[in-house]
Amino acid sequence: MASLNPYLSFQNQARDAMTFYQGVFGGDLDISTFGQYEGMVQDPAENDLVMHAQLTSPDGFVLMGADTPTGMPYSTPAGMSVSVSGDDEAALQGFWDRLADGGTVVMPFDTPPWGGRFGMLTDRFGIDWMVALNASQG
Repeated sequence: MASLNPYLSFQNQARDAMTFYQGVFGGDLDISTFGQYEGMVQDPAENDLVMHAQLTSPDGFVLMGADTPTGMPYSTPAGMSVSVSGDDEAALQGFWDRLADGGTVVMPFDTPPWGGRFGMLTDRFGIDWMVALNASQG
């Protein structure tokens, strides 16, 4: 079985960001650094940067991320959002509140014309998120 998971790129913030997301979504966070693997960085000052991090939440979300070492090009994320949706309003409100902490709300988590609830924000690490409560069927 294949899976499709967001993989977020950071510049010296992956550990803080992934720890923040663990606080948002819960779950287990595994972090590997460049220094754990010989020859992965040319600058020893980058040994503690995150080569790979994976958060697996109790809800089954898998979010991955890494730092971009100075020898590789880095671009600020743009043109995409990570979307979280479902039917549990309390859980989604909690995700929204925690993601918005220190971030910028683009569209409040409110009732859109199509029903349910929907909001957009940019978190404190510059990652765009959409949170959606599915409209009730009935």
